[in-house]
Amino acid sequence: MAEPGKALGRLGVWTSTDRLDAAGLKSLLKTIEGLGYSAFWYPESRGYESMALGSFLLANSTKLMVGSSIANIYARDAFTAQRGLATLNALHGGRFILGLGVSHIPMVEGLRGHRYDKPIPAMRAYLDGMEKAGKEKLPVVLAALGPKMLELAAARTEGAVPYNVTPEHTALAAKILGPGKILAVEQKVCLEPDRAKARALGRAELARYMTLPNYVNNWLRLGFTEAELANGGSDRFIDAMVLSGGVAAVKEGLRAHFAAGATHVAIQPVVAEGDHAGREAALAALADS
Repeated sequence: MAEPGKALGRLGVWTSTDRLDAAGLKSLLKTIEGLGYSAFWYPESRGYESMALGSFLLANSTKLMVGSSIANIYARDAFTAQRGLATLNALHGGRFILGLGVSHIPMVEGLRGHRYDKPIPAMRAYLDGMEKAGKEKLPVVLAALGPKMLELAAARTEGAVPYNVTPEHTALAAKILGPGKILAVEQKVCLEPDRAKARALGRAELARYMTLPNYVNNWLRLGFTEAELANGGSDRFIDAMVLSGGVAAVKEGLRAHFAAGATHVAIQPVVAEGDHAGREAALAALADS
Protein backbone atom coordinates (compact mmCIF):
# COMPACT_ATOMS: atom_id res chain seq x y z
CA MET A 1 0.00 0.00 0.00
CA ALA A 2 1.36 3.43 -0.96
CA GLU A 3 2.26 5.95 1.71
CA PRO A 4 -0.48 8.58 1.29
CA GLY A 5 1.67 11.58 2.12
CA LYS A 6 4.14 10.72 -0.63
CA ALA A 7 1.61 9.42 -3.17
CA LEU A 8 -0.54 12.51 -2.73
CA GLY A 9 1.98 14.66 -4.59
CA ARG A 10 1.97 18.42 -4.97
CA LEU A 11 -1.16 19.30 -6.96
CA GLY A 12 -4.64 17.85 -7.02
CA VAL A 13 -8.09 18.81 -8.22
CA TRP A 14 -11.22 19.44 -6.15
CA THR A 15 -14.56 19.22 -7.97
CA SER A 16 -18.19 18.97 -6.98
CA THR A 17 -19.45 15.74 -8.53
CA ASP A 18 -23.20 15.53 -7.96
CA ARG A 19 -24.13 17.07 -11.33
CA LEU A 20 -21.82 14.82 -13.34
CA ASP A 21 -23.07 11.51 -14.69
CA ALA A 22 -20.88 8.43 -15.19
CA ALA A 23 -19.64 9.59 -18.58
CA GLY A 24 -18.85 13.06 -17.23
CA LEU A 25 -16.96 11.65 -14.27
CA LYS A 26 -14.94 9.30 -16.48
CA SER A 27 -14.06 12.14 -18.83
CA LEU A 28 -12.98 14.37 -15.96
CA LEU A 29 -10.82 11.64 -14.43
CA LYS A 30 -9.14 11.02 -17.80
CA THR A 31 -8.39 14.73 -18.14
CA ILE A 32 -7.02 15.10 -14.63
CA GLU A 33 -4.84 12.02 -14.86
CA GLY A 34 -3.64 12.98 -18.33
CA LEU A 35 -2.57 16.41 -17.12
CA GLY A 36 -0.41 14.86 -14.41
CA TYR A 37 -2.35 15.84 -11.32
CA SER A 38 -1.76 13.42 -8.47
CA ALA A 39 -5.10 13.46 -6.66
CA PHE A 40 -8.83 13.98 -7.07
CA TRP A 41 -10.96 15.27 -4.17
CA TYR A 42 -14.75 15.22 -4.01
CA PRO A 43 -17.43 16.30 -1.48
CA GLU A 44 -20.47 14.59 -0.04
CA SER A 45 -23.61 16.68 -0.17
CA ARG A 46 -27.12 15.74 -1.32
CA GLY A 47 -26.31 13.48 -4.25
CA TYR A 48 -23.78 10.68 -4.54
CA GLU A 49 -22.92 8.65 -1.46
CA SER A 50 -19.26 9.07 -0.57
CA MET A 51 -17.94 5.51 -0.40
CA ALA A 52 -19.85 4.30 -3.45
CA LEU A 53 -18.59 7.27 -5.45
CA GLY A 54 -15.06 6.69 -4.21
CA SER A 55 -15.20 3.13 -5.53
CA PHE A 56 -16.33 4.37 -8.96
CA LEU A 57 -13.59 7.00 -9.13
CA LEU A 58 -10.91 4.50 -8.16
CA ALA A 59 -12.19 1.91 -10.65
CA ASN A 60 -12.07 4.47 -13.45
CA SER A 61 -8.59 5.83 -12.77
CA THR A 62 -5.20 4.17 -12.66
CA LYS A 63 -2.75 6.37 -10.75
CA LEU A 64 -4.76 9.07 -8.99
CA MET A 65 -5.05 9.22 -5.25
CA VAL A 66 -8.76 9.71 -4.55
CA GLY A 67 -9.88 11.55 -1.44
CA SER A 68 -13.23 12.39 0.15
CA SER A 69 -13.36 16.07 1.01
CA ILE A 70 -15.27 15.37 3.00
CA ALA A 71 -17.25 12.31 4.02
CA ASN A 72 -19.87 13.39 6.55
CA ILE A 73 -19.48 11.56 9.88
CA TYR A 74 -23.28 11.63 10.29
CA ALA A 75 -23.79 9.73 7.02
CA ARG A 76 -22.37 6.40 8.28
CA ASP A 77 -21.23 5.01 11.60
CA ALA A 78 -17.56 4.78 12.51
CA PHE A 79 -17.37 1.01 11.96
CA THR A 80 -18.70 1.38 8.41
CA ALA A 81 -16.29 4.23 7.68
CA GLN A 82 -13.30 2.19 8.84
CA ARG A 83 -14.32 -0.90 6.91
CA GLY A 84 -15.13 1.18 3.83
CA LEU A 85 -11.72 2.81 4.00
CA ALA A 86 -10.03 -0.56 4.39
CA THR A 87 -12.06 -2.07 1.55
CA LEU A 88 -11.32 0.69 -0.95
CA ASN A 89 -7.61 0.59 -0.23
CA ALA A 90 -7.42 -3.20 -0.33
CA LEU A 91 -9.19 -3.36 -3.70
CA HIS A 92 -7.55 -0.34 -5.34
CA GLY A 93 -3.88 -0.41 -4.44
CA GLY A 94 -3.93 1.94 -1.46
CA ARG A 95 -5.13 4.95 -3.45
CA PHE A 96 -7.94 6.19 -1.18
CA ILE A 97 -7.73 8.85 1.54
CA LEU A 98 -10.71 9.28 3.84
CA GLY A 99 -11.31 12.92 4.58
CA LEU A 100 -13.79 13.23 7.44
CA GLY A 101 -15.80 16.23 8.54
CA VAL A 102 -18.58 17.19 10.93
CA SER A 103 -20.43 18.92 8.08
CA HIS A 104 -23.01 21.61 8.91
CA ILE A 105 -26.27 21.81 10.83
CA PRO A 106 -28.54 22.02 7.73
CA MET A 107 -26.89 18.93 6.22
CA VAL A 108 -27.10 16.98 9.49
CA GLU A 109 -30.35 18.03 11.17
CA GLY A 110 -32.32 19.38 8.23
CA LEU A 111 -31.36 16.79 5.61
CA ARG A 112 -30.56 13.64 7.62
CA GLY A 113 -32.63 14.17 10.76
CA HIS A 114 -29.73 13.68 13.18
CA ARG A 115 -28.73 15.84 16.11
CA TYR A 116 -25.69 18.00 15.40
CA ASP A 117 -23.34 17.52 18.34
CA LYS A 118 -20.40 19.65 19.41
CA PRO A 119 -17.79 19.19 16.67
CA ILE A 120 -14.69 18.25 18.69
CA PRO A 121 -16.30 15.63 20.98
CA ALA A 122 -18.27 14.23 18.04
CA MET A 123 -15.16 13.80 15.89
CA ARG A 124 -13.10 12.41 18.75
CA ALA A 125 -15.77 9.79 19.50
CA TYR A 126 -15.96 8.90 15.80
CA LEU A 127 -12.20 8.36 15.60
CA ASP A 128 -12.43 6.21 18.74
CA GLY A 129 -15.07 4.09 16.99
CA MET A 130 -12.94 3.72 13.89
CA GLU A 131 -10.00 2.50 15.96
CA LYS A 132 -12.21 -0.19 17.50
CA ALA A 133 -13.30 -1.31 14.02
CA GLY A 134 -9.78 -2.05 12.81
CA LYS A 135 -6.17 -1.46 13.72
CA GLU A 136 -4.86 -1.10 10.16
CA LYS A 137 -2.83 2.07 9.58
CA LEU A 138 -5.05 3.72 6.99
CA PRO A 139 -5.04 7.32 5.71
CA VAL A 140 -7.55 9.58 7.47
CA VAL A 141 -7.50 13.38 7.40
CA LEU A 142 -9.89 15.89 8.95
CA ALA A 143 -11.72 18.91 7.60
CA ALA A 144 -10.09 21.10 10.23
CA LEU A 145 -10.49 24.87 10.35
CA GLY A 146 -10.24 25.94 13.99
CA PRO A 147 -7.25 25.34 16.27
CA LYS A 148 -8.91 22.59 18.34
CA MET A 149 -9.91 20.50 15.31
CA LEU A 150 -6.42 20.99 13.87
CA GLU A 151 -4.94 19.77 17.16
CA LEU A 152 -7.18 16.70 16.99
CA ALA A 153 -6.09 16.10 13.40
CA ALA A 154 -2.45 16.30 14.44
CA ALA A 155 -2.90 13.92 17.36
CA ARG A 156 -5.14 11.29 15.78
CA THR A 157 -4.88 11.36 11.96
CA GLU A 158 -2.56 11.84 8.98
CA GLY A 159 -3.41 15.54 8.73
CA ALA A 160 -6.00 18.02 7.51
CA VAL A 161 -7.97 19.08 4.43
CA PRO A 162 -9.00 22.72 5.02
CA TYR A 163 -11.56 24.27 2.65
CA ASN A 164 -12.28 27.95 1.93
CA VAL A 165 -9.07 29.20 3.51
CA THR A 166 -6.20 31.60 2.83
CA PRO A 167 -2.41 31.24 3.00
CA GLU A 168 -2.60 32.89 6.42
CA HIS A 169 -4.75 30.00 7.61
CA THR A 170 -2.39 27.54 5.94
CA ALA A 171 0.50 28.94 7.97
CA LEU A 172 -1.46 28.57 11.22
CA ALA A 173 -2.56 25.05 10.29
CA ALA A 174 0.98 23.98 9.40
CA LYS A 175 2.25 25.22 12.74
CA ILE A 176 -0.41 23.32 14.68
CA LEU A 177 -0.12 20.11 12.64
CA GLY A 178 3.63 20.00 12.85
CA PRO A 179 6.05 18.17 10.54
CA GLY A 180 5.21 14.94 8.77
CA LYS A 181 1.49 15.64 8.43
CA ILE A 182 -0.62 16.07 5.30
CA LEU A 183 -1.90 19.61 4.81
CA ALA A 184 -4.01 19.40 1.66
CA VAL A 185 -5.54 22.82 1.01
CA GLU A 186 -8.43 23.48 -1.37
CA GLN A 187 -8.08 26.68 -3.42
CA LYS A 188 -10.62 28.15 -5.85
CA VAL A 189 -9.21 29.62 -9.05
CA CYS A 190 -10.76 31.64 -11.86
CA LEU A 191 -8.74 32.30 -15.02
CA GLU A 192 -10.74 35.36 -15.93
CA PRO A 193 -8.79 38.60 -16.54
CA ASP A 194 -11.90 40.76 -16.16
CA ARG A 195 -11.93 41.30 -12.40
CA ALA A 196 -15.64 42.18 -12.27
CA LYS A 197 -16.58 38.96 -14.09
CA ALA A 198 -14.25 36.91 -11.90
CA ARG A 199 -15.74 38.37 -8.73
CA ALA A 200 -19.28 37.68 -9.96
CA LEU A 201 -18.37 34.04 -10.57
CA GLY A 202 -16.70 33.90 -7.16
CA ARG A 203 -19.73 35.32 -5.36
CA ALA A 204 -22.00 32.80 -7.06
CA GLU A 205 -19.71 29.95 -6.04
CA LEU A 206 -19.32 31.11 -2.43
CA ALA A 207 -22.94 32.06 -1.76
CA ARG A 208 -23.94 28.67 -0.30
CA TYR A 209 -20.99 28.65 2.07
CA MET A 210 -21.56 32.16 3.43
CA THR A 211 -24.65 31.06 5.39
CA LEU A 212 -22.79 28.31 7.27
CA PRO A 213 -21.46 29.24 10.75
CA ASN A 214 -18.40 26.95 10.59
CA TYR A 215 -17.01 28.88 7.63
CA VAL A 216 -18.16 32.29 8.81
CA ASN A 217 -16.53 31.82 12.21
CA ASN A 218 -13.25 30.82 10.59
CA TRP A 219 -13.28 33.81 8.26
CA LEU A 220 -13.83 36.07 11.26
CA ARG A 221 -10.89 34.41 13.01
CA LEU A 222 -8.79 35.16 9.93
CA GLY A 223 -9.52 38.88 10.26
CA PHE A 224 -12.42 39.47 7.89
CA THR A 225 -15.17 41.62 9.37
CA GLU A 226 -18.89 40.93 9.48
CA ALA A 227 -19.35 43.83 7.06
CA GLU A 228 -16.96 42.17 4.60
CA LEU A 229 -19.00 38.96 4.76
CA ALA A 230 -22.34 40.70 4.17
CA ASN A 231 -24.18 41.18 0.88
CA GLY A 232 -22.26 38.55 -1.05
CA GLY A 233 -18.85 39.46 0.31
CA SER A 234 -16.55 42.43 -0.17
CA ASP A 235 -14.10 42.58 -3.05
CA ARG A 236 -11.22 41.93 -0.63
CA PHE A 237 -12.92 38.82 0.69
CA ILE A 238 -13.82 37.43 -2.74
CA ASP A 239 -10.30 38.08 -4.05
CA ALA A 240 -8.85 36.21 -1.07
CA MET A 241 -11.13 33.20 -1.56
CA VAL A 242 -10.88 32.94 -5.36
CA LEU A 243 -7.52 33.47 -7.05
CA SER A 244 -8.31 35.23 -10.32
CA GLY A 245 -6.65 36.92 -13.26
CA GLY A 246 -4.04 35.51 -15.60
CA VAL A 247 -2.16 32.25 -15.26
CA ALA A 248 0.92 33.88 -13.71
CA ALA A 249 -1.09 35.66 -11.02
CA VAL A 250 -3.02 32.53 -10.09
CA LYS A 251 0.15 30.42 -9.94
CA GLU A 252 1.69 33.00 -7.60
CA GLY A 253 -1.33 32.64 -5.31
CA LEU A 254 -1.00 28.87 -5.31
CA ARG A 255 2.69 29.13 -4.43
CA ALA A 256 1.72 31.24 -1.41
CA HIS A 257 0.03 28.18 0.13
CA PHE A 258 3.14 26.06 -0.38
CA ALA A 259 5.31 28.80 1.11
CA ALA A 260 2.98 28.85 4.12
CA GLY A 261 3.41 25.12 4.70
CA ALA A 262 0.86 23.28 2.54
CA THR A 263 2.01 19.84 1.44
CA HIS A 264 -0.64 19.63 -1.29
CA VAL A 265 -3.00 22.10 -2.98
CA ALA A 266 -6.26 20.99 -4.60
CA ILE A 267 -7.31 23.38 -7.35
CA GLN A 268 -11.02 24.04 -7.80
CA PRO A 269 -11.77 25.90 -11.05
CA VAL A 270 -14.55 28.45 -10.73
CA VAL A 271 -16.41 28.73 -14.03
CA ALA A 272 -19.95 29.39 -15.23
CA GLU A 273 -22.44 26.57 -14.65
CA GLY A 274 -21.85 23.81 -17.20
CA ASP A 275 -18.68 25.34 -18.65
CA HIS A 276 -16.72 22.10 -18.72
CA ALA A 277 -14.40 23.42 -21.43
CA GLY A 278 -13.47 26.37 -19.22
CA ARG A 279 -12.86 24.05 -16.29
CA GLU A 280 -10.56 21.83 -18.32
CA ALA A 281 -8.73 24.80 -19.83
CA ALA A 282 -8.00 26.11 -16.33
CA LEU A 283 -6.73 22.73 -15.20
CA ALA A 284 -4.47 22.47 -18.25
CA ALA A 285 -3.05 25.94 -17.71
CA LEU A 286 -2.27 25.33 -14.03
CA ALA A 287 -1.03 21.74 -14.16
CA ASP A 288 2.62 22.78 -13.86
CA SER A 289 2.09 25.21 -10.97
